[in-house]
Amino acid sequence: MSPQPKKAAGDAPAGMEELADQVRQLNEQIIEASKRSGETYLQSYQQLLKTVADVQEEAGKSSPWDWVTTMATAQANFTRDIAEAYAAAGRRLQGGE
Repeated sequence: MSPQPKKAAGDAPAGMEELADQVRQLNEQIIEASKRSGETYLQSYQQLLKTVADVQEEAGKSSPWDWVTTMATAQANFTRDIAEAYAAAGRRLQGGE
């Protein structure tokens, strides 16, 4: 019995090509689902930080001392800026911007 010749790399059976196509499609679906999940996370986290900033600002406004109000407003603005920067960086890493 003589050994059978090896098949060339391009001679994959049709079933293998179909399987490779299915794997590619599944990978694309996983990537898209991950991007959607990432965007949802970024939006939720950004909204959370904005809510925290609003609470900080309102707490400062309720103080009888001007310096506390000023400090709380500055902290709230900083928190909002961080929320924007964090979300923008996350979207850039994700390829969304």
